[in-house]
Parts: sequence; C-alpha cells; structure tokens
Amino acid sequence: MPNPRTRRGSRERALQFLFGLDFTGYAWEDEIEDYWAHFPARDSVKPYAEHLIRGVCEHQEALDKRVLDCLDKWTPDRVGRIERVILRIALYEMLYEQDVPASVAINEAIEIAKAFGSDEAPRFVNGVLDRARRSLEDEP
Repeated sequence: MPNPRTRRGSRERALQFLFGLDFTGYAWEDEIEDYWAHFPARDSVKPYAEHLIRGVCEHQEALDKRVLDCLDKWTPDRVGRIERVILRIALYEMLYEQDVPASVAINEAIEIAKAFGSDEAPRFVNGVLDRARRSLEDEP
C-alpha cells in the first residue's frame, strides 16, 4: 500500500497540472514533461500523479457527467475550476481505483479543497461526492 502522504502529494500535483490544463486545453501527454521540468517533484509522487492525470483526462466526459448529475441547487457554471478538478480526481478514484475506498477519496478531496479552494469549497465538494457515493452504492 502506498504511503498516504505520497498519495496526497500526488493528488495535489495532479490537481495543479489538471487545473492548468483546464485553461489551455492542450493534450496532457505533450505537457507533462515540461510541467515536471518547471515544477520538480519527488520521484515517489510522480507515478501516481501521472496515473491520476491520465485517468482523469481519459474519463473526463464521464466524470463531468457524474458531477452534473450530483449537483444539487447548483448550475454547472457556478462550479469553480479548482473545485471541478478536485471533483474529477476524487470521482476518478471512486470509480476506477480499486484500492481507494470512496471514504478515502472523499476525505482527501475535502482536505485538498481546504488547501486550494474557496472557503465554501470543502462543504461543496463533500456534498457532491457524498451524493456520488450514494448513487454508486445504488448501482448494480
């Protein structure tokens, strides 16, 4: 089992990279080496960060649909970019990572939202991901 601190660092680096990518629309594969060159990270952080980046990029449409389905009294345009990326990463882990329990993905997203999001971000992220968790439990 990977070190939880390493995973947190990987999630944070994936968030930072994906947040920038959200503005440019560039292909992640073309930008990742340049990102690491400008923002070096420990070797232990890179593999899972890149795994998350690849997974979020490959499944972004499905992840965004899940976010939309879980918004309650919010319109998509009210979701901040940083919160959207945090939600994508957590949902990716909840849907596609067998070794990350939903409760861990949600808790990590809340902690990252505290560090990178607005004051309302942790509560918003928790609400959306809790609805997503419940909908996943209801699926066959």
